[in-house]
Amino acid sequence: MSEESLFREVDEEVRREQLGKIWQRYRYVFIGVSIGIVLAVAGIKGWQYWQRTQAERAGAKYFTAVSLEDSKKTDAALSAFESIAKGAHGGYAILARFRVAAALSGEGKQAEAVKAYDALAADSSLDQALRDVARVRAAYLLVNKASPSALSKRLSGLDAATNPWRADVNEIVALASYRTGDYADADRRMNEIMLDPHLSAAARQRARIFLQVLQPLIAKPSGAR
Repeated sequence: MSEESLFREVDEEVRREQLGKIWQRYRYVFIGVSIGIVLAVAGIKGWQYWQRTQAERAGAKYFTAVSLEDSKKTDAALSAFESIAKGAHGGYAILARFRVAAALSGEGKQAEAVKAYDALAADSSLDQALRDVARVRAAYLLVNKASPSALSKRLSGLDAATNPWRADVNEIVALASYRTGDYADADRRMNEIMLDPHLSAAARQRARIFLQVLQPLIAKPSGAR
């Protein structure tokens, strides 16, 4: 055996001895850490499986509720959506809450529908875009009873030049202004809508028809038709 080989063997023996001492001293720590890692991985996998299972169940319930609604079984559909909204997983619960509000509106229960939309709009756990949708939908339901100023206050911030809901806000307030006889304000807002380069074809058509209705009324005294 060469001198180099001897030194290498002695060095390996020393390392084995040191490792043995470390193992003897800290073996329970190593065992505990290993068990902890295994349990953590198992927990994560179990949680992921549970999440996936809950989502699949919620999805099945949601589409069953949609089928009930499509079949005009409104009461059964509303009950199903309410059940999902209270106990479903993630996104399906949010979708169900919007469907509940829409179903209430479809049944003529406007006050309850507005309350449901307002609850969504006030829910800070939701994405801001969804909260804005709820605000706009509630405002549309209030067009026939709320004042233009009350609707403007409700929709404050959504009428900014860069906000995607600005045309809807103008349309909502214009409808309320028309109802209350303020044709000048309604005309101004509808013309603002027409100037929006990003306006959808449907919204532009509605604005054009509304302006035609307003045209003969602008010269008349407020309240005269």
